[in-house]
This record gives sequence, C-alpha cells and structure tokens, in this order.
Amino acid sequence: MERVSGRTKLILALAVLALFAAAAVFLPIPGPADLRRWAAATGPATPLLLLLAYSLLTVAPIPRTVFNLAAGLLVGSVAGIAIGLVATTIAAGLSFGLARLLGRDLVTRHLHRAPVRLVNERLSGGGVLAITSLRLIPVVPFAPLSYLCGVSSVRLVPYLVGTALGSVPGTVAVVILGDALTGDTPPALLVCYGVFAAAGAIGLVRVLKKRSPAPGAEEAAAPAPTG
Repeated sequence: MERVSGRTKLILALAVLALFAAAAVFLPIPGPADLRRWAAATGPATPLLLLLAYSLLTVAPIPRTVFNLAAGLLVGSVAGIAIGLVATTIAAGLSFGLARLLGRDLVTRHLHRAPVRLVNERLSGGGVLAITSLRLIPVVPFAPLSYLCGVSSVRLVPYLVGTALGSVPGTVAVVILGDALTGDTPPALLVCYGVFAAAGAIGLVRVLKKRSPAPGAEEAAAPAPTG
C-alpha cells in the first residue's frame, strides 16, 4: 500500500479545520439556554442518560469536570449536583472493584518495595480523612486515584465515604458554574473552589505527616542480617 506523504496529511488536516470553521460560522449553534430547554423537553431521558454516561465513562481517565459542567447546564444545580455525586460514587466503586480484581495480587507481591508500601500504608491507615483530602485537591486525577486505592489495602466503605465527602465541594462548584452559564456566572465560585482546594491540601499534608515514620524507624524495624 502506498504511504501517505506528510504534505497530503497536512492538506487533509487543513481541510478538516476549514470544514469545522465553516460549520461554526454558517450553522446555527445552540446557546446554553437553548440546550437547557432541549433537555427539559426530553423529560427523564436526559438525566438518566447523563447519569449512565457519567458513571461509566469516568471509570476511564475522562475528567469529571466535563460531566459536572454538562449536568449543571442541562438539568440545573439541584438535579445536577445529585447526578454528579451519585455518578461519582458509582464510578469510584466500579474503578475500585476493577483495580482490585485485576491488579491487587500484583501490588501485594511488591509490598516489600518501599514506595509501594508507603503509598499503601498512607491510604489504608489514613482511612476516610486520607481519601477525603485527596479527593478535595482538583489536580489529583479521579480515575488513577481510584485505581490506586483499589490495589491498596484501603477498605471499600471508608474509600466510598471519603470519595463522596471529598467530591462534594468540587462537584457543587462546577455544577453551579455550568448552571450559571445560562445566566450570570458568580465570580465567588472560583474563590470557593480555591478555598476547597487549599483545605484539601492542608488536610492531606496533616495525614501524610501523621503517617510518615520517624527517621530511622524503618531501619530499626528491619531484621538484623544473620550469618
């Protein structure tokens, strides 16, 4: 088969971009208010489909922010927050179970390695507070953290409770922001989101300090070599 040249690929890419630009200019693009009216006209179909998509697709590394914005935009703050929190908990449980089913044996075999053991101890020993603090920090990816918790020794119930609690501030802020796109956007939301992130970071630092072994503790605990 003849290989496509670099120039041909560039021309095709430019053609695709031109098509998108033309569509944006000439085709009617619905605004936020139009999308809200369309979602309301579908009845319960939109909330159910949104819940299903949110629950399943965020098991993969797809940002929850996209779905939270869509929830606020399409169904409003109250229903959007409810959908966001329920779907987050479902996705967290699915990710946890999948990781535990497929990967826990592998991690267990490597628990003698210091980095893996340290992460495992901080997650399992920190309990709800450790999970909550991690979930409060926006830069900590949702799905990878779920997988890591699944292959650690953290128990399911503290994990789900911590995930639900830690997801509340960010979910509420982003859903309300999506809802506000149909009208005025309160600038105080950004301030609130920053405060929540800072609170999560402070809580995480406190948990990690509490769980960190004292200098020399691991060496003292190690068995003396025989022979």
